[in-house]
Order: sequence, then structure tokens, then C-alpha cells
Amino acid sequence: GLERLFGNHRELFWEPGAGRLGRAALLDNARWLGREPLLRFLGGAGGRLRMGTLLSRQSCQARLHSAEGMSLAEFLYPALQAYDFLHLHLHHGCRIQLGGHDQMGNIMSGYELVTKMTGTDVFGITVPLITSTTGDKLGKTAGNAVWLSRDKTSPFELYQFFVRQQDNVVEKYLKLFTFLPLEEIAHIMEMHAKEPEKWGPQKRLAAEVTKLVHGREGLESAKRCTKALYYSSVEALEEMSDQELEELFRQATSAELMLEPGMTVLDLCRKANAIPDGPSGYRKITDGGVSINGNRVTNPETVLILGQHILKNGVSLLRVGKKNYYIIRWLQL
Repeated sequence: GLERLFGNHRELFWEPGAGRLGRAALLDNARWLGREPLLRFLGGAGGRLRMGTLLSRQSCQARLHSAEGMSLAEFLYPALQAYDFLHLHLHHGCRIQLGGHDQMGNIMSGYELVTKMTGTDVFGITVPLITSTTGDKLGKTAGNAVWLSRDKTSPFELYQFFVRQQDNVVEKYLKLFTFLPLEEIAHIMEMHAKEPEKWGPQKRLAAEVTKLVHGREGLESAKRCTKALYYSSVEALEEMSDQELEELFRQATSAELMLEPGMTVLDLCRKANAIPDGPSGYRKITDGGVSINGNRVTNPETVLILGQHILKNGVSLLRVGKKNYYIIRWLQL
């Protein structure tokens, strides 16, 4: 994900002749920590880190006094992160460690270890954490993380996360997450004050971030999915790949069916196991609870028509109720 992000940055966000970022080296600390014998680590880095300093860290104190307490593994985490800084300094000339402000103690431990063992001045930079509207940290532990990996957060989901941001944070996010000039951001916010109903800053923010993380195709994918889901666009549904359908309707049931002559909406719903047997399933359709490709169907005896109920890509998107989706792939059309 990070390699793709740097690649998209080089391709899409640097103007010709404006220079380039240096190549980013992505390293796995297991490559050096996994080869470091415990006794050598304790005698080297471990001997330079002071217990009083480690115990006095605010994060350490909070865990020690919590109901769960603090494990030895958690306590040693700052020492291992400090050793990472030392390794990167010795082998790659790294002099700056960057992290969220909740990493201040760990970065300080790294600073102390490197300066004690090498005598070189090194530096730490912390940045404010991004929080939800309720003030909660965004991340794995909180269960509200946004991922760079498409397997965990699709381009559509990433786009929607940013397009739903409130007015009171969107300007800050434009400055933090995009490469737009400050004058352009100011202009975007001025236009937003005049036409707030257009959600201009949110749409620009979502587009810029999605393009950075997933490239132009990722942004186009997000827009297709948005049109298909929120604007019931048949054209967008027909252009969607299998991957996009599965990303957009992660909880959907998939089924493969053979189209038989005279097959009706009722037949489709029953074969897909989307409605109950008997009169209650029939009424589900007549009461307006079923739609196909974004269009409500209220006559159970309606015969399925190619190009209307079955799209050109051989797919039907069946919805029963508000949230129950079924992706139907038709065989041998």
C-alpha cells in the first residue's frame, strides 16, 4: 500500500520539472529484531535505557494503573522501538523519527538511546492524531481504522469516509491529506460558504486522497460505485467489475442462475432464496420491498427482460428490504 502511494505521488502529484522525492525504502523491523539475541540486546541497548525514565512515561503510568495492568511485552515495546531508531541510524543514516503525538515517549526513548550510543544529535517529530467527531482515536484498536490496503478498505469506502467529513474538520483535512496549495484550499472554502449544499470541499478532499492511495483508476472505481449505490445508475452498474461489486456489496449473497424462458421476478427471488415461501414472499414484492438494478418491481409476475432486469454484463443486483443485497450472475446468456 505504501509503495503504491509513493508511486501515485510521483506519477500524479509532481509537476514536470518540479523535482522528485527520493526513493522511499520500506523496511520490516523483523529483519533485524528477529536476528538480535536476547542477551546481546539486554547487554547493549538494554543497558543504556534507564528504568526510572521508562516507568515515568505517561503512557506507562496509565497502563500500570489500569485494571488490565501492563505486560512485560508492552513494557519492552519502547525499548524495541528505540532499538529500531538506533538500527536505522547506524545502517541508513536516519536522524529523524516521525510519529503521532501518542508516540512521544517511544520517540524520546529512541532519542536517548541513539545519542548515548553514538553521540550524534537525532530528532523526533510528532503530529496530532486524527480523531473521530466524538474525539476517539482512529485506529485498529478502536475498530474504526481506514486502511491503505484495498482488501480492507475499498476505493469506494475510502472515498465515502472523506466525503462524509463535517464542515468543522474538512479544511484541516485538506491541509493535512492533500497537496493542494493553501490559496486553493482557501478558495474552496470561500466557495463552500456560498454553496454549502454542494459539499465541494468534502468531494475534493475525497477525490484527492483516493487518487493518491489508489490512483486514477481507484478514483474512477469509487465514483462508479457511488453512482451505482446512491444514484441507482444502471450505466455505472453495467461498467462495474466483479471486484467492485464484491467490494460495494460486501455482505451481499452471490448466486449463479440459469435464465429460463418466461422466468419472472417471483421466480428470481425464490431461486435466490431472497424471499420466504408462500404468500408472505409474494406480498414482499407487491408491497414494494423488492428492487432490481435500483428500480422497484411490484408485480411478481413480471417477466425478466434482458437490458432491464439483466444488465449487459450478465449481472442483476437484487435488493430485498433496505439492506439485503443479492448479486445474481446469469450463466450462458
